[in-house]
Amino acid sequence: MKIKALFQEKPVLMLAILSLVLFVFNIGSCISSHGQNTELKKEMAQRLDTEEKMTRANQEKAALLEKLKIKEKESEEDKAALQATRKALTQEQLVCRNLQDELGKVTKLKEALEDNLKKALADNKKARR
Repeated sequence: MKIKALFQEKPVLMLAILSLVLFVFNIGSCISSHGQNTELKKEMAQRLDTEEKMTRANQEKAALLEKLKIKEKESEEDKAALQATRKALTQEQLVCRNLQDELGKVTKLKEALEDNLKKALADNKKARR
């Protein structure tokens, strides 16, 4: 009964205390909401920065892939040129060997002809005497 009597005698005081408690809860809720809002803004800023970095990285990756394709194409062209040069060098070496063989044959013939000429000259001198 005392509580009922207390409420009947001082309703304004009770309402004031209840309003004060609710006001404190409201202030706490606003502070919490502000903190959450600040965290949300920070997270959004981080996400945007990360997304921009990822976009730049993807663009750089695409540019590097394009350069890689160009370099690979140049490498293939260089390989083809190298193979053609090796083939030409092999052919030149074969021609050089053939020429050396021919030179060796011509040298042997020349030596044989010189020997024949010397013999003929020697025979000719003997015949004249």
